Amino acid sequence: MTASYSDLAARLRGAYATGAVPPLRDALEPTDAAAAYTVQALNTAYWTAEGRRIVGRKVGLTAKTVQQQLGVDQPDFGVLFDDMAIGNGGALPAARVLQPKAEAEVAFVLSEDITSLEVSREQVERAIDYAVAAIEIVDSRIADWKITFADTVADNGSAAFFVLGDDRKALAGLDLRTCGMALEVNGAVVSLGAGVACLGHPLNAVTWLARTLAAQGVPLRKGDIVLSGALGPMATLKPGDHVQAAIGGLGAVSFTYEG
Repeated sequence: MTASYSDLAARLRGAYATGAVPPLRDALEPTDAAAAYTVQALNTAYWTAEGRRIVGRKVGLTAKTVQQQLGVDQPDFGVLFDDMAIGNGGALPAARVLQPKAEAEVAFVLSEDITSLEVSREQVERAIDYAVAAIEIVDSRIADWKITFADTVADNGSAAFFVLGDDRKALAGLDLRTCGMALEVNGAVVSLGAGVACLGHPLNAVTWLARTLAAQGVPLRKGDIVLSGALGPMATLKPGDHVQAAIGGLGAVSFTYEG
């Protein structure tokens, strides 16, 4: 018998406590975005009813190579909750994740709502209060990261935690297309990239997200945080790792993955 969407949502919630589960292929076709977002929405509703507060969204699959690997031609998104935030320089206990990876991103915080289905990139730019360097800690609840597009979407975009830098920068004068990124683990560079790796420009990712959410009737709101997508390859973490990302024009951000 094929599992229901509610069954899949409960299976993913259970994985946080009991460990990663096999891919959801018994009930989700690998590229079925509508079904996968339905599962994600069920868990979002469950968690908000439990008291978690939505503080923004994350964009994933912004690299063309990753899209091709998963057989899709679009990014995906997940929900950011207040309890996912780690202070800059803070710690993430190993007990709170299953199989974490870190990636460096540009994060944006909005100064106004974005409700138009046809919002332009220029309008998105005007709706942004500031940009900061960020690290996203992704963590699949699917065993061994053997994910399809539908798996990661249903699993809230593989979202786990995030860290924002302290240097809040207005967009004027920033070059977020060619800005360089270096991600270090324990002082060794493990990932290099640039803004152009994120859909050609991080603001392209935010524009895609704004249009997509407006079409779904859950638009981005003033104060929302948007993690716009990785600027380079992810780094697998092990307990004791100190992780730091530096992005040109935005400064540095860091955390420690504690055992």
